[in-house]
Amino acid sequence: MGDNITRKILRAHLVDGRMVPGEEIGIKVDEILIQDITGTAAMMHFEAMQLGRVRCRVACVYGDHNVLQVSEENTEDHVYLSTAARKYGIWWAKPGAGIGHQIHQEHFACPGDTALGADSHTPHIGGMGVFAMGAGGLDVAVAMGGGPYYLHMPAVVRVHLTGRLPAWSTAKDVILEMLRRLGASGGFGKVFEYVGPGVRTLNVQQRITICNMGAELGATTSLFPSDDITRDYMRRIGRERDWREVSADPDAGYDDSMEVDLGAIEPLVALPSNPDNVVPVAQAEGVKIDQVMVGSCTNGSYMDLRAVAEIVRGRRVHPDVTFFVHPSSRLDLEELAREGLLTEMIAAGVNVEAATCGACIGVGHVPAKGMKSLRAINRNFKGRSGQKDDEVYLSSSEVAAASAVAGVITDPRKLGIPAPAQQEPSRLPQDNPSLVPPAPEPEAARLEVARGENIVPIPVKGPLAESLRGEVLIALGDDISTDHIMPAGSQILRYRSNIPKLAEYVFNRVDPEFARRARARGGGFIVGGSNYGQGSSREHAAIAPMYLGVVGVIAKAFARIHLANLINWGIVPMTFADPADHERVSQGDLLEIPDVRRQIDAGAEQLTVRNVSRGTTFAVKVALNRRERDYLLAGGKLAYTKAHPIH
Repeated sequence: MGDNITRKILRAHLVDGRMVPGEEIGIKVDEILIQDITGTAAMMHFEAMQLGRVRCRVACVYGDHNVLQVSEENTEDHVYLSTAARKYGIWWAKPGAGIGHQIHQEHFACPGDTALGADSHTPHIGGMGVFAMGAGGLDVAVAMGGGPYYLHMPAVVRVHLTGRLPAWSTAKDVILEMLRRLGASGGFGKVFEYVGPGVRTLNVQQRITICNMGAELGATTSLFPSDDITRDYMRRIGRERDWREVSADPDAGYDDSMEVDLGAIEPLVALPSNPDNVVPVAQAEGVKIDQVMVGSCTNGSYMDLRAVAEIVRGRRVHPDVTFFVHPSSRLDLEELAREGLLTEMIAAGVNVEAATCGACIGVGHVPAKGMKSLRAINRNFKGRSGQKDDEVYLSSSEVAAASAVAGVITDPRKLGIPAPAQQEPSRLPQDNPSLVPPAPEPEAARLEVARGENIVPIPVKGPLAESLRGEVLIALGDDISTDHIMPAGSQILRYRSNIPKLAEYVFNRVDPEFARRARARGGGFIVGGSNYGQGSSREHAAIAPMYLGVVGVIAKAFARIHLANLINWGIVPMTFADPADHERVSQGDLLEIPDVRRQIDAGAEQLTVRNVSRGTTFAVKVALNRRERDYLLAGGKLAYTKAHPIH
């Protein structure tokens, strides 16, 4: 039996372990991506290792999230990141250059590489045949220093594509269909590898959109082959020299398989407030909307904005609708301007915003209470827009543009015009004035890193206590995202480099009293449901609770990246042995786990939790390998790494 793409790339980068599904492996990382809200912590972790220079093939830090600079803290972060990048051998993309995933795609991604990013949408470049994963900043910092990235060997799912997308059906609808079938946790522990004759009907940007939003499935990553279509795209952007073929063997084996007929895909919409709440557009038609957005790393490319321009050409945005776009690349925006397509959007009443993440993460265009927003982005978690009671729908750029003109959610097939071509730019020059290269080593040695008052050292937890005891500080249901735990929005994001200040906002939009209660109780436990910690890779959703004294999280099941982040920051992750016990634990209950340090060190896979308040006990599972147990015993990965430095 031959090898699939996943196994080929991982085997070429394997430094530790066996490639058996479920077993832990360590891999060498070629490409590193960090950004300006998770990146400050990652950079500080890297500095703490005192290695002097990154040891991966290429590393980039992108000023794409916290770009409004509405306060000095925002600007301090960018000055810190830009000066540290120059010194430590990292590229710096200035604010407004574009969204990191798209810039990386255009300038640095190489088929067959491994990539790790402190952002959950790093699988974006899987559309070019890169094995790319999101992770917490501490894991990324270790990989920056040349250390291996550890993951559980994923099961590889063969997604066999047949047919061709009909007019008005898009790559966004393909990934929405995957979410409709599998749900937001349906990809846990899996890689989705796209194969079959339908692959050749999709250009690279369409493949990118599918891989990007595979993060919403909870997948480890998603992959397309690198073929002659990939080569043509890389020729267009001036990087054909970096192309190489990456393909599965004809007799490749897979752990599971599913079929998707592209010809049967129709326009879809995700209803509020989860990306897997997907229905055909007909079931949402007629919903009056107040705000429309096209953008993000998923839908802000040249291809998406060109489609918007063609739909609104000669039309006007509805008087009751605000329609704005966030391009994902400054170079894409420049090319659209040269072709006159930017003028078409402006003439129709479309507001063209900066090439940033922007409103996707609640920075700008926060809807008022009661407003409905239709967005061609990747996530619609409750409160992500910056308004805790928001109503956000997700769709393709085509559905969004048609709806902006009509004033209600609209099936674009009823417009009576030809569907826009799914078109890539004919050229995209590599000369990007917004990209700053790292300083040569002799010059770098003389550079100073600028640290403003908001750049506060990351706190480190002490070693794991002999026993754990504390109140349940909050009890939650299923699908709690890292946006729920550590909200975004410009007023909060400015403190991502200042954990003591940031910690005041933990669960702020779910329970504004959480931080005060955690301090008053001296810390304690969090109880959650299934898929706890889905969404963004932000390790702050573990660091800030740790700072408030949270010692353990008990859930039905964890999302992959957040599980790793909890371990990395010394918080014990536990799952209910009997999921029904979730309903028997309430906020305010006093829990106790005796002798926990000895048991974890001894390899115990199950612990007994005493509910002192109720006079009962229940069992929890701790699925940890030896490395993860050592991290917890030390008080987290940073504490462990300081005691066992990378050489």
